[in-house]
Amino acid sequence: MPHHARSTVGRRSVRRAAAGLLPFAVVAAAHIVPAATWLPRLRGRCFPGLAGAGRPDHVALTFDDGPDPRTTPCFLDALERLGVRATFFVLGEAAVRHPEVLRDTVRRGHEVAVHGWCHDRPWLPAPVRDARGVDRAARAVFDATGRYPRWYRPPYGILTSGRWAAAHRARLRPVLWTAWGRDWTADATPASVRAAIGADLRGGGTLLLHDTDRASAPGCWRAALGALPGIVADCRAAGLSVGPLSEHWTGPAEGLGTTPWHRRTGRGGGAG
Repeated sequence: MPHHARSTVGRRSVRRAAAGLLPFAVVAAAHIVPAATWLPRLRGRCFPGLAGAGRPDHVALTFDDGPDPRTTPCFLDALERLGVRATFFVLGEAAVRHPEVLRDTVRRGHEVAVHGWCHDRPWLPAPVRDARGVDRAARAVFDATGRYPRWYRPPYGILTSGRWAAAHRARLRPVLWTAWGRDWTADATPASVRAAIGADLRGGGTLLLHDTDRASAPGCWRAALGALPGIVADCRAAGLSVGPLSEHWTGPAEGLGTTPWHRRTGRGGGAG
């Protein structure tokens, strides 16, 4: 084959390969671009509702990754001593194994929200899996507590387009955070967790802690537990009340109401 002919064939092959990759690139971009809301400054400025910005005189206290029968009761006891209620974002696969912990959480006046089915990273688009996982987790919360959840926070705070759609389908409002304790690391201490929260503590903020080490360094939950009294004291010293997300907004929360699943099954369930 002449050299110029081989060059022409080569260029055509490259163009065909590029054309074949283009749809994948478009899908991948649509999947991951919304996850930029993970960046605190971006969501704080552009998406305050997603960041969890609420009433200026209130701070929402939230916990991720439970329920854990070893550790969650310790946080429930501590919150009871402090006279504080909170929102617990739970994993569906743990909820179905430990429904008694969810029931105790609600009995003590806290609210339960959805953290997904499992603590996975969404490297590739999987909208069907996302929808099924969020729906299964919401059902697990309802089956355990008799209350349909209001809120959704994706694992790692990575809110892809598939996870956005899954939350919308389940009629859950996505909420991330404005301050976190970095309590998942092996070197976390009560003092470091309190300082990390304090650096970004503002009226109207949403605080992120973890009530288990299931997806974190072993034993790190003790740092969050030890920091709780100081964090609550700091909020109260600043004139801020502390409570669950259900008390965080002055108007009706967005995205609430009877879900398609409720309508299909005829099963009711109050939120709260």
